[in-house]
Amino acid sequence: MNSHCETSDLLVFSHLRWDFVFQRPQHLLSRHAKYRRVFYFEEPVFGMTDMPRLHLRETTEAVQVAVPYLPSSIKPEDVEGALRDLVDELIFEEDLSTYSTWYYTPMALPFTRHLQPVSVMFDKMDELSLFRGAPQSLIDMESELLKRADLVFTGGHSIYEAAKHSHHNIHPFPSSIDYDHFSQGRMSLVEPDDQVNIPHPRLGFYGVVDERFNVELLKDMATLRPDWQFVIVGPVVKIDPATLPKAANIHYLDKKDYHALPLYLAGWDCAIMPFALNDSTRFISPTKTPEFLAAGKPVVSTSIRDVVSPYGDMKLVHIADTAEEFVKCCDLAMKERTEVKDWMDKVDSFLSGNSWEMTFLKMAQLEKELPKRHRETVRIERITPTTISAGGAI
Repeated sequence: MNSHCETSDLLVFSHLRWDFVFQRPQHLLSRHAKYRRVFYFEEPVFGMTDMPRLHLRETTEAVQVAVPYLPSSIKPEDVEGALRDLVDELIFEEDLSTYSTWYYTPMALPFTRHLQPVSVMFDKMDELSLFRGAPQSLIDMESELLKRADLVFTGGHSIYEAAKHSHHNIHPFPSSIDYDHFSQGRMSLVEPDDQVNIPHPRLGFYGVVDERFNVELLKDMATLRPDWQFVIVGPVVKIDPATLPKAANIHYLDKKDYHALPLYLAGWDCAIMPFALNDSTRFISPTKTPEFLAAGKPVVSTSIRDVVSPYGDMKLVHIADTAEEFVKCCDLAMKERTEVKDWMDKVDSFLSGNSWEMTFLKMAQLEKELPKRHRETVRIERITPTTISAGGAI
């Protein structure tokens, strides 16, 4: 990467906490951090301080995570200015004289549009405007970001098809796979304590449990097959946990560390993706699809467009939408494991052309080809160095 993407720092603005779930941003940015400094600017945390502060810490992947803390008493009209000042202070304190910006959320524009990076990139991994609680201003902000961006990536083919006419330099990059990590799920591994006593057959899901998860489908399947055990691994977000179906054969195991996921996968008989079919899932490209397959698990999913094509079309994943169809497909998928070698050969052949490393390299090449913007980064003089809290708790 002998271009400005190697010499410029990377300033990332995201709506996702770095430590929430290890997913697309973490896979890509941890690879960038091997070649350049990466600063990951999160959404603000309100409270725990009586003045705006920025907490900076380095992750094990060498990414610098910047968390802005704002007083709970701050007026709504003052938030934008406070965040702008904290971004400027970060640039000054860390001597970001040459940097590129990378957006996961257009909602960062109001406090970053004054910046002058060498390039602007937008990784449109989801259609955020369709998620529950999305503000009306998000659509306008995204329209502005698309005008400002030099390079746009999308999180899948369906979202690319919907957005391809909105930018001159837009490219689809669907979910990739850390094959070596998840293929451990094919081995006989030590069972985690909270799963070891759950009987078989086990049908498992991991991921965020939110409005994209079809709770009614899970409830109906558990009723239809009381002899099956449904293992749900992941945090519950934006929905009331009290609304989740309760049954003796449904087991909620909460959020797990990324490195522990193969331990859970190894003990499943089938992996399930019971996504709701609604606005929030219209353009998703679930990362767990290739991960489940890499672990050697038969997979059944609802008819998410980026799962149907290519996985369903290639007979790598079963597709079903009703509880009756889903149960039937799960039963069939588990029985098909007796012919596992032919199926696994097809899986491995498909996955061999898919990795986060390859995705990163292709994205980096596209950035390398961007013309450098002919302007110098504005240096920030109005600064109070003590407002940066590096490495310690607020």
